[in-house]
Amino acid sequence: MPTRAFDVAIIGAGHNGLVTAAYLAKSGASVVVLEKNNVVGGAAVTEEFHPGFRNSVAAYTVSLLNPKVIADLELARHGLRIVERPAANFWPMPPSPVPSLRGGGGNYLLMPYGLANRQRAIAQFSVRDAERLPAYDAALERAAEVLRDLVLTTPPNAGAGLMELIRSAPLARRLAKLPIEDQRLVLDLFTKSASDYLDGWFESEVVKASFAFDGIVGAYASPQTPGTAYVLLHHCFGEVNGKSGVWGHAIGGMGAITQAMARAAEAAGAIIRIDAPVEEVLIENDRAAGVRLVGGETIRTRVVAANVGPKLLFRKLLPAGAVSAELHERFTNIKTGSGTFRMNVALSELPNFSCLPSASDGSAGSHHGSGIVIGPTIDYLERAYIDARLNGWSSAPIVEMLIPSTLDASLAPAGQHVASLFVQHVAPRLPGERSWENPAEKEAFAEVVIDTVTRYAPNFRESVKGRQVLSPLDLEHRFGMIDGDIFHGQLSLDQLFSMRPVLGYANYRMPVQGLYLCGSGAHPGGGVTGGPGHNAAREIARDLKRDPPWMRG
Repeated sequence: MPTRAFDVAIIGAGHNGLVTAAYLAKSGASVVVLEKNNVVGGAAVTEEFHPGFRNSVAAYTVSLLNPKVIADLELARHGLRIVERPAANFWPMPPSPVPSLRGGGGNYLLMPYGLANRQRAIAQFSVRDAERLPAYDAALERAAEVLRDLVLTTPPNAGAGLMELIRSAPLARRLAKLPIEDQRLVLDLFTKSASDYLDGWFESEVVKASFAFDGIVGAYASPQTPGTAYVLLHHCFGEVNGKSGVWGHAIGGMGAITQAMARAAEAAGAIIRIDAPVEEVLIENDRAAGVRLVGGETIRTRVVAANVGPKLLFRKLLPAGAVSAELHERFTNIKTGSGTFRMNVALSELPNFSCLPSASDGSAGSHHGSGIVIGPTIDYLERAYIDARLNGWSSAPIVEMLIPSTLDASLAPAGQHVASLFVQHVAPRLPGERSWENPAEKEAFAEVVIDTVTRYAPNFRESVKGRQVLSPLDLEHRFGMIDGDIFHGQLSLDQLFSMRPVLGYANYRMPVQGLYLCGSGAHPGGGVTGGPGHNAAREIARDLKRDPPWMRG
């Protein structure tokens, strides 16, 4: 097959790969992006899943997308428009009383924006908790401010010599200058479970569950698992349209984000190829020299950037012997698995919740436009995890449902709706002889999910006109997410910052010279942030001896 040469080949046109491509093309490098699927976007893609109904397939909401990335790539100019949810989240309570609702409470918790509004909502369940909220917010913001500065920072690389030690000095000074109370706070958030951390602040089980949910999103863990307090913090970094802590929707679905990124990359000169699966990274003289595609075509490059999980990269795309056996084992043993199951459903009408009935004309309330979370107590979240560990999936799963058609009429026919269901917990690999390869397993759990939502909104089952169902194995096959891990590697303490993906290789440079990691398996981790792509592009540009303005911004 003919060979073509570029400065950079990027494996995978997910959002981080596109960000890397756009930045490097803006720096003057010749860039080709190679995507195995027939559309760009990776997990952030929009498609029609039922006639007339479109939705975001896997990634499903906006908040963590870095504002510098949005500005640098001029994503608004390339068509991206993000609107805000009318409320943050809605927790319906179950129809029967929950014994552990200490302090009483209402039939639902609808969390609006604004401190005073949130306090009023929380006061339904605990006046004390409402009074504690400002101090809790302030503590999280102090911790988030420290870590937010690190999002677009290359972590110091352990064992990399004097220069890395010098580069780490400003970070060490920053942390050393923190008051001792804030040092304790950061330590707590990195080491404690979400449940233990929240127990120190709040008394209501509903209030604690509302915050603990962010600690287990995308994590195959219970709120009692040490380290989940950090996952909670990780989801506090976001903003929408300059407003901190706000969640939003990209008009056209999550695919609108990656389409805008692709346009930005192509406008800068990058070439994007779809239906171009990479079979192997070419290694010559102990360095990456390009890639070979399935079918035999070779592409010669100065460097290769992998926007796939590190586990996938080392398991399938590097030739045998490219790295030492010890390093190969390290990378292929990275902890993966999110415990997540994704569904998209076409709806003939909006869910009508028993605890907060819909308007008589069927119009959407603010709760319909929020993140609707079925997970009313800490005990419920805990049982969902334990059930999945023992039996393969939870019989009463945690469900976050978004109905983006309440904000975006382009996704469904008039008067009808689409809903995204992000479901936990399921085992990434089912126990015993069972397997997600068996369609009956997937459909059986999908029925459990429908039944769970219907318990809270009795019209839900009858309103479902069609559905798209993705098990952890489907996420792995379609998007390369090993064990269905949406973060390309769990956000545990041993897989963060200088230890992400592996200690000694946190600066986006892999053990093979000229090979880089630019996806969520690198710092700062998962979510549709663009952070790993931005940071990897900066390091690649430095190694290519380029110094574009965006690197100094």
